[in-house]
Amino acid sequence: MTETTIQEKARLVAGASTWKTVASGSDLPALLLADGPHGLRSQGAEGDSLGIGDSLPAVCFPPAVALGSTWNPELIERVGAALGDEAARLGVQVLLGPGMNIKRSPLGGRNFEYFSEDPRLTGELATALVRGIQSRGVAATPKHFAANNQETDRMRVDVTVSRRALREIYLSAFERVVREAKPWALMSAYNRVNGVFASENRWLLDEVLREQWGFDGLVMSDWGAVDDPAAAVAAGLDLEMPPSGRHDRIVSAVTGGRLDESALDTAIERLRVLAQRTAAPRPLGTVEDAEQVALEAAGEAITLLKNDGVLPLEDGSVRLLVVGEFARTPRFQGGGSSRVRPTAVTNVLDSLRRMSGGDVAFCPGFSLSGEVDEALADAAVEAARDADVVLAFLGLPDHAESEGFDRAGLTLPADQLALLRRLGESGARVVVVLSNGGVVDVASWRDDVDAIVEGWLLGQAGGTAMAEVLLGRVSPSGRLAESIPLRLEDTPSHLTFPGRDGQVLYGEDVYVGYRGYDTRAVEVAYPFGFGLSYTSFAYEGLEIEPMGPNSWSVSMRLRNAGVRAGGEVVQLYVAADSSAVDRPVHELRGFRKVFLEPGESRTVSWELEPRDFAFWNARFERWQVAPGEYRIEVGASSRDIRLVGTVHSAGDGVRDPLRLDSTLGEWSAHPVSAPLLAQMRAAMPAGAAEAAPELLEMVRSTPVIKLTTWGIGVTEETVRDVVARANADPEGDEPR
Repeated sequence: MTETTIQEKARLVAGASTWKTVASGSDLPALLLADGPHGLRSQGAEGDSLGIGDSLPAVCFPPAVALGSTWNPELIERVGAALGDEAARLGVQVLLGPGMNIKRSPLGGRNFEYFSEDPRLTGELATALVRGIQSRGVAATPKHFAANNQETDRMRVDVTVSRRALREIYLSAFERVVREAKPWALMSAYNRVNGVFASENRWLLDEVLREQWGFDGLVMSDWGAVDDPAAAVAAGLDLEMPPSGRHDRIVSAVTGGRLDESALDTAIERLRVLAQRTAAPRPLGTVEDAEQVALEAAGEAITLLKNDGVLPLEDGSVRLLVVGEFARTPRFQGGGSSRVRPTAVTNVLDSLRRMSGGDVAFCPGFSLSGEVDEALADAAVEAARDADVVLAFLGLPDHAESEGFDRAGLTLPADQLALLRRLGESGARVVVVLSNGGVVDVASWRDDVDAIVEGWLLGQAGGTAMAEVLLGRVSPSGRLAESIPLRLEDTPSHLTFPGRDGQVLYGEDVYVGYRGYDTRAVEVAYPFGFGLSYTSFAYEGLEIEPMGPNSWSVSMRLRNAGVRAGGEVVQLYVAADSSAVDRPVHELRGFRKVFLEPGESRTVSWELEPRDFAFWNARFERWQVAPGEYRIEVGASSRDIRLVGTVHSAGDGVRDPLRLDSTLGEWSAHPVSAPLLAQMRAAMPAGAAEAAPELLEMVRSTPVIKLTTWGIGVTEETVRDVVARANADPEGDEPR
């Protein structure tokens, strides 16, 4: 190959502009990319990275914080299909989403773009969204791979995280999406992972993603994430976005023998495959269809946290006062690269007036600028004295949370809290409706109000959806996809988020979100999976049947025991009761959203597979099912378990290989080495074990090879012989 040809190849593995790839011949057309986690943000081919407000009109769906609260994969797939329609109409081949990083801390500045603190919920919803998008011939791009869980120092921070936490928490959702939805593209993250930039991390991009999970799509960088273009190509990155103009470094690496030219050829072939897969995007729905899906998704996301009987507002004789600028000027999406220019926006004040047919008074109460306006607060409090019910629309303004920075705390703005205290003294019943992309503190004021409605960010149709829920036309069915703590200090990541000096330690390990709260029995304001309805549900008749090794079918009956139609999210958790491995008290392993008419019942079922009982064995790099008892829990939240059963697993039969540094305790559990330990014990002086039981406990943690220096007759040859015989067992593994 000539140097000129290498230069041409090097140019192909970077974009032609901010949103386009380089074309080459008839088989590699230029591809148009666009932001799109919850709506298309396309500026066309000539847009720039910072032109956030200058995009083409598109339907703004609820962001992932709200979609996660729906717990409804079927609905999310319809959202994905509508997103694909939008992209196809605007000539976009590659949609940059979904965002699917885990909410490690409630302070994460980009949490509104992510589904949940739990990888199972995240994985199933992201899988549904990808399937919907790609059903229209448009590539989905799950992001940001991997361990991208903060905005502080996001372009360079080094994430120190255990291999087990990576596999069980931070990679698990991506694995599910790759295996089940087969996305055509994927975006790497800005940050380092255990010392290596994600876009240059061969272990992540090649070994895990491609070799182990079977990913056959294209990997692109986040915008401006590539530090060393040649190292990125060598690691398995196929496309640098946007172009940095540093293709000469790739050329030098190839001509200097530091980069095999075949790596360039492989990346270019993946570009060709992506072009073929997206050659004929096909919109099957209209803009009106997309707007309807956005409305349904907003309605299902709304989560009722408290209700002392004030909701729904069905009595037309109730004197109603709406307070809060958010009711008139809705905040329906987050800030940064995901900001959509909506086709239309509804607000809840107009929607309430239209639907109720009565006079709905309004006072703004506060300013969204952040400046305290006592006159606005005074007017609202005065009006509240003549009202039966006050709907107080509170929340976080645009400038309080966005891509690019993390939040400093969980509290609502001080002027809003001061207004809320005064409204509570007015004599009217108070309903708080929240607008926020990340969790806010509710514990400090929840006892002073009659109802709390968590509205998150609901997209352009959120005003209509919220009015329908408040008036009882739609029963709230949203459930929390993240725990709401009593205090910021209670969060599992509190002491190590967001790190310092360019490093962040994931010190809570696998105990993220409810895994940490529930295992430590820390009280929370509202637990993971929680949400109220305008009806009630009965859980009945748990049945568990074996299906095969480490596999069981689980079923139960759900009955609507109230007088209204409604939706319930039935959640399935698995708990390892007798595991010798340190594990969370329980983990979500399945869920179903079920809508029932009054008195109606339905069977809800799941199939539990070996992976649902497994933990990641970090020493030997594999999933492992330990023998023992497992509880099967079915409930309405992680803290509201209604039905419990137990199964016994014999484990997966795979033994950890013995090593020279295996401990005495590990040897005692292995059938080959255990007899040698019995002989050693028999050779001990009579009564020694009984005289010094603490000594035996101490030496259980001693590597057996160390015993060869203790002068007790154990030789290195004996130890090596036992290790060799143990690992020659066909069920064992090679020693490491």
